[in-house]
Amino acid sequence: MPFTANLTATKQEVRSRAAAPSMPPSATGALARLAVARAAASGIDVQPCLSRAGLSERQIKNRHARIGATNQAALVGLLAEALEDDLFGFHLGQSFELGEIGLLYYVMASAPTLRDALCRAERYAAITNEGIAPIYSQSGEVRVSYVGLARHAARHQVEFWMTGLVRVAQQLTSLRLSPIHLTLCHPRHAGAREIEAFLGCAIAFDALVDEVRFPSAAGNAVLTGADPYLHDLLLGYSEEALAHRVRLAESLRTRVENAVMPLLPHGRPRISEIARALGTSQRTLSRRLTEEGLSFESVLEEMRRDLALRYLRDTRLSISRIAWLLGFREATAFTHAFRRWTGQSPTEARVERDRTLNPPPPQRSS
Repeated sequence: MPFTANLTATKQEVRSRAAAPSMPPSATGALARLAVARAAASGIDVQPCLSRAGLSERQIKNRHARIGATNQAALVGLLAEALEDDLFGFHLGQSFELGEIGLLYYVMASAPTLRDALCRAERYAAITNEGIAPIYSQSGEVRVSYVGLARHAARHQVEFWMTGLVRVAQQLTSLRLSPIHLTLCHPRHAGAREIEAFLGCAIAFDALVDEVRFPSAAGNAVLTGADPYLHDLLLGYSEEALAHRVRLAESLRTRVENAVMPLLPHGRPRISEIARALGTSQRTLSRRLTEEGLSFESVLEEMRRDLALRYLRDTRLSISRIAWLLGFREATAFTHAFRRWTGQSPTEARVERDRTLNPPPPQRSS
């Protein structure tokens, strides 16, 4: 008798996961290994980036070792900077062998229709990366949320994931399938047109959610690799793998940061808005932050500072544009805040970084 997975968590599952020890989100490390291989092939010494991301060469070489989802996102960002490739995540996403995704890919590929495949992606995504949680709607939308993973530090990973998702949909259906709608929370950058050309649709940046929508009729597309017997077998393996996932430890700080990020370009987020987004009261949120030795203002300020330093690396972003992205109404207010954070003005920090990356050639002695 073929195995038929129950695709809805039972009460017993929920209780057992709640009783399991809490752990930070982990990933198979497939993206990290792709990134390291690409950087090493380009002549980059990857060891400093691995160390800064809290990873070791042994972890990367062991294809059976899971790594921290946050560590992976940090590593990809560091390697992108070392390569000076502002589209690193996208470039990895457009060229990798889809089978590298592992079990998740094959359980999707053997499904009857694209709709079934995307439902499998929603249920089993944690097998590949516990920090990314896609939610599929029957109208064709896949909205991505994050568990224990700070969205503002994972731009390259998000662009890899979105590109890979569209490629999977195209390959499984053998259709020239393009999204009809794609939104990303991070700001538009100079390479956006290259991504849009590859995916075949315009991208709305500075959005409130990361979301891709396929034509609703595409959900009925029969997959070329559909195999009911193989699919049934892989569902059993996937359910078993899912049952072994422990309950994730998600810090309140990360939840606050992920709620703040999409609101920043639209003005200074208020704690009342964030509390409402997190389904709690302002008083409870303040109390819980205090218990963790934090305050809403400190989380907001540190996040703005980190984003400011990241945005300043892109010389195509003007100071006034960065100020807007961080929720400042005027560039002068941003300049005052940045000087308070770093002791420099944004312009001075940008000039110093440029001087460090592009030192003047040594003068020849006469």
